[in-house]
Amino acid sequence: MRALHVITGLGVGGAEQQLRLMLRHLPVDCDVVTLTDPGTVAEGLAADGVRVSHLGMRGNRDLRALPRLVRLVRAGDYDLVHTHLYRACLYGRIAARLAGVRAVVATEHSLGDTQMEGRPLTAGVRALYLAGERLGRSTVAVSPSVADRLARWGVPRPRIAVVPNGIDLERFRFDPARRKRARAELGLPDDAFVIGGIGRLAPGKRFDVLVHALARLPGDCRLVLAGGGAEEGALRRAAASAGVAGRVLFTGERPYVPDGSPGPDLPALASAMDVLASPSPEEAFGLAVIEALAAGLPVRYASCPAVEDLAPGAAPGALRVRGGADAYARALAAVRAAGPGPRTAPEAARHYCITRSAALLMDVYATALGPTVLPSRSPQKVGPS
Repeated sequence: MRALHVITGLGVGGAEQQLRLMLRHLPVDCDVVTLTDPGTVAEGLAADGVRVSHLGMRGNRDLRALPRLVRLVRAGDYDLVHTHLYRACLYGRIAARLAGVRAVVATEHSLGDTQMEGRPLTAGVRALYLAGERLGRSTVAVSPSVADRLARWGVPRPRIAVVPNGIDLERFRFDPARRKRARAELGLPDDAFVIGGIGRLAPGKRFDVLVHALARLPGDCRLVLAGGGAEEGALRRAAASAGVAGRVLFTGERPYVPDGSPGPDLPALASAMDVLASPSPEEAFGLAVIEALAAGLPVRYASCPAVEDLAPGAAPGALRVRGGADAYARALAAVRAAGPGPRTAPEAARHYCITRSAALLMDVYATALGPTVLPSRSPQKVGPS
């Protein structure tokens, strides 16, 4: 079986890194095409042995990209096309049908109640999305919450499949030696209380709340923000204005798996932290929260369907915080006062093992393809799992 994954971009983001991790565990011969921004994840995919093509698309209305994508799909003789993120879902579904590929699957990674991929939802966005959705066989939701949102939009329930994001449990397992090494690389004192924030530096993530909460906490507290984005300058100015610039560390984009770049990768950063704070009020899944739980971290969050969709007690260390900087300061101070606990992964983290998610996605593929096309190779293994 041959599959083509079409994604809007391949910078370091949750959907992009999730694609790379998933391809390491799918028993399918996969290629990837990115519409824009080949980015760091493209390099990682190439290192894994995945062929990556860059379409060179210039903006949402660059219609010249469509015939190029159609030719690429035809030339690859693919059995299935799988699209990711809004722009790629629209162009990829159209191109697949024009190229004669009827088995088209799309994953909805980032649909909130009021925004999609950090942008406000409008009637036009919704109408265009639904028009494109009809060209596929199945739409994958990364959580039951996203599935409910799609159904409220008008996507028929039988066309929706839930395949949660997955994590590599072993890679995020807490390691005291890795913690010490990562702190040394980052210049963090061994006895500092380290608050972590992981994600795109965008207004919707509300990392400014953590900056202002830090100003209300003792001097031994540090804030580590792992991610890149246009909001970094504003956050640096906020830290300077709040008098905590020396206690906020911006690591930039951090890879999920080692890729030779300097500095600790994301699992090493998780080991270096003492608590994960996620003040984003609207998430489609909450991948950073689950990764933190896999590292045995206590978590304080504003929105996380991945936790909220599970039975009570699946993540006892993850507590919801309602409010702004004052509420987060109180919640984080309480974690600091309680002292370190055992760094073991709760049931919630084990529920989202990547091998389980890959098996669920293969079921979606089998339904889209029918009984005639079977997997052609064993899962790809690149480096330690």
